[in-house]
Amino acid sequence: MSYFPMFVDLQDKPCLIAGGGRVALRKVETLKDFGAHITVIAPAILPDIKETEGILCREKLFAPDDLDGQELVVAATDDKELNHRISMACRKRKIPVNAVDQIEDCTFIFPAYLKEGEVIAAFSSGGQSPVITQYLKEQIRPVLTRHLGRLAACLGSLRDRMKEITETEAQRKKIYQELLQLGLETEKIPSEGEIQKIVERN
Repeated sequence: MSYFPMFVDLQDKPCLIAGGGRVALRKVETLKDFGAHITVIAPAILPDIKETEGILCREKLFAPDDLDGQELVVAATDDKELNHRISMACRKRKIPVNAVDQIEDCTFIFPAYLKEGEVIAAFSSGGQSPVITQYLKEQIRPVLTRHLGRLAACLGSLRDRMKEITETEAQRKKIYQELLQLGLETEKIPSEGEIQKIVERN
């Protein structure tokens, strides 16, 4: 089965991770990278998780009412049956759920990804082969640089201005392409003067 690659805003959204071990830690790091408001529930929680800034840790057994108000859930316990029960409870509430290493209990899966600023490249094999997704991630790593992330932010900041001073989408696209090419060639963010020159000749 192929999963539809939908990017979701998790900034400040309540997300629950059931489990307090190494797998849970990896999911904490991923969700935190996207600004989620994370709660971790498990009878025992790793110190590395407890010491992560901004994470709410509750050392207790999972209960169905722990799902109240959550917008995304990860079942990362070492008990497959518990993970399954968590998944079923989430499905009833229509909460997206990932049960680690139990693809049949997932309504979404975590991709391998690279992130520089707001630019994100994500890779999935539908849960079939992490080796392939890691291979793809390493292939794209030299391209998705910190500089490319900064260039994306620069181009994004020009959107309203370009809509005001250009007449067509094709014209805007050509300007953006030239600015991107300039930024890649010089390895610098285009200056205001350089931006103006490109706008004037288009």
